[in-house]
Amino acid sequence: MLAAIGFRCSFAQPLPPKREFRAVWIATVENIDWPAKRGASSDQQRAELMRILDEHQKTGINAVILQVRPSADALYLKSREPWTRFLSGKQGVGPLPTYDPLEFAVTEAHKRGMELHAWFNPYRATTDTIDSNTSAQHISRLRPEWFFTYGPKKYFNPGLPEVRDYIVQVIMDVVRNYDIDGVHFDDYFYPYPEKGTQIPDSSAFVQYGGSFSSIEDWRRNNVDLLIKTVSDSIHHKKRYIKFGISPFGIWRNKKDDPEGSETNGLSGYSALYADARKWMKEGWVDYNVPQVYFPFGYAPAAYEKLVDWWSNNSFGRHVYIGHGVYRSTENKEGWRDKQQLPNQIRYLRQNERVQGSVYFSSKSLTNNLAGFQDSLRSSLYKYPALLPQMIWLDAIPPLSPLNLSAVRTADGVKLSWQRPIAVRDGETAYGYVVYRFLKGEGQDITDARKIVRIQFGADNVSFVDRSGLKGKYIYCVTALDRLKNESLPSNQVKVKIK
Repeated sequence: MLAAIGFRCSFAQPLPPKREFRAVWIATVENIDWPAKRGASSDQQRAELMRILDEHQKTGINAVILQVRPSADALYLKSREPWTRFLSGKQGVGPLPTYDPLEFAVTEAHKRGMELHAWFNPYRATTDTIDSNTSAQHISRLRPEWFFTYGPKKYFNPGLPEVRDYIVQVIMDVVRNYDIDGVHFDDYFYPYPEKGTQIPDSSAFVQYGGSFSSIEDWRRNNVDLLIKTVSDSIHHKKRYIKFGISPFGIWRNKKDDPEGSETNGLSGYSALYADARKWMKEGWVDYNVPQVYFPFGYAPAAYEKLVDWWSNNSFGRHVYIGHGVYRSTENKEGWRDKQQLPNQIRYLRQNERVQGSVYFSSKSLTNNLAGFQDSLRSSLYKYPALLPQMIWLDAIPPLSPLNLSAVRTADGVKLSWQRPIAVRDGETAYGYVVYRFLKGEGQDITDARKIVRIQFGADNVSFVDRSGLKGKYIYCVTALDRLKNESLPSNQVKVKIK
């Protein structure tokens, strides 16, 4: 029910989900999340990132979305664009001593059983118009005709075919050169509107927009072309890499389109020329993360109405809800209730067409704003979860691990097994899930509470259970492929721990 003081929620307490996307955005622009200090040494940057990942692992996070291209620059070594200034303090100057932050982040995330999705800002070229912040080798200096200035920033002109080609090449550099699990765009397409300021792209419309009756439809088509081309290019090169987008929370309002949501706010379709519903319908994206940074019962854009709308427009693709954790300490209606965010998770879990959550941003979570990290650790994410399956990319599970054995050691139980043989798509295993059951309770691998460990690495074929439990237990292990399809269990081993 809706009440004057906010939206009152009552939720059943089902079993914890076996599969759920649990991710966090790690923002590097303006050093929001990492690295905390520009010019820190490479060792300091690496140590800081490991601490961040360790904290998220303790919270139950199973994916990180790392911003690798904040403003037509790079947080990675193998790039055609200059180093981002948010590492060293000066664009074009890398960390010292030289290392590859993206390669390091991928390795460390995978060590912790987390996916890593590379987050790109496709069109933003600068975060200001201060010349000294832009390297002489920056693309906006090399090809100034590709850009326009709008407000305090420069943007690629999405209407130019050569711009689209260039952006695709930048993204494919990362797809080819790094072991990432996903490519991710946020909500910055055409710039957010500034009152009284027109986007200066009329000459491009005259040159390339001949078949369109309006400049608005032409702009949306420009973004559509980029999305489709990126999707096709990624999946042609590496079919297991996921492509996801995080649009503004409102696609269109119902007053403007009968297919829209019961909201009254800025529309991503009209203001940013981003037709996120179409991208889902056409199957160009694998997942969608609408930024529903609103509380229950919020009159212009209620959380529950937007979650329901996006889930009803998923078209068989995944929907993960974007949560603004930074808002949880605001002294505003809805946010004064410290159960706001926990109840948002409980609400989306009741909808089978919503498969998880992404949190903005990393620092808001690790700083435990409104006690939300505590809520995840003690309750909502108390048990681990596998990432959701994407059967349109791969529906063939691996075969079971072979010859599981258990040996008592001084500090626990050491489990060892062998990689499964390959299935018909040529895959063996990308990782493994270890389950533990009390003797006599049945071996139900759909129960997330029985998961002891999720680990990546085809040759990572052992695990020591140091839980310190006593009694009679049964262990089994399953295999995961790259897209987290799960095999049937291995043979069982029985262990008595005194």
